[in-house]
Parts: sequence; C-alpha cells; structure tokens
Amino acid sequence: MKSLRKVYGFMDNVKNDTYFANKIRDDLIFIVNYTKNIDEEELSKNEILLDSMMFRLIQISENAKRLSDEYKESHPSVPWTAIYGLRNRIVHNYGSVDLDIVYSTLKDDIPELLKTIKTDKGSNNG
Repeated sequence: MKSLRKVYGFMDNVKNDTYFANKIRDDLIFIVNYTKNIDEEELSKNEILLDSMMFRLIQISENAKRLSDEYKESHPSVPWTAIYGLRNRIVHNYGSVDLDIVYSTLKDDIPELLKTIKTDKGSNNG
C-alpha cells in the first residue's frame, strides 16, 4: 500500500516559480470550469460554490505573491497588482464583498487572466 505521502505528494513539492505558477493556473482553470454555466443569482444562492470561488481567488493572490520578482517581470502582461488587491478586498471585507464585483471577476477577468497566462507561458517558457 502506498503511503499518503506518495499518493498525494506531501512534502515532495519543490516550491519554486514553476510550482506557484502551476498552482495559479490550476486555480484559474478550476474557477473557469465551475463558473462556466453559473449566473450571478445562482452564485449568490450557492454558499458552498461562492466560498470555494473566494478561496480560489485568495489562493491565486497568495501564490502570486510567492513568485520571484524575476518571474513577474518576465510576465508583464499579468496584472499582478490587481491580483494582490483582490485578495486584500476579499480577506479584509469578507462579509461585505460586493457580489457584482466577485461575479464579474469570476466570469470576465479570470478567463481573460487564464488566456494571458497560457499565452505568456507559451512565449516565455513558464
């Protein structure tokens, strides 16, 4: 029987720019996939989905902060400051975050950010 460490990769991850960039990409893909057919009303009524999306947005920001300055400088088309700012608004105003802004971010900004990251990865090798 495989240990949990082997199955889930605990403690085996080298935490470098590639690791954090992949985590960001994975969270963006998750958001796009789970909000594809969701309207704002449904999001507002589905507390589990909303919490999950807010958590993913926070994780994207946290992982972006862990990327090296060199990585961020080599990906100037990514709106790093906006990514950090969204996390701060969610964390510090969690109970009063504007759902319109969250929904717009999920449906408009996140798919666009995913396209940007995929394009940058292709042209800058990660």
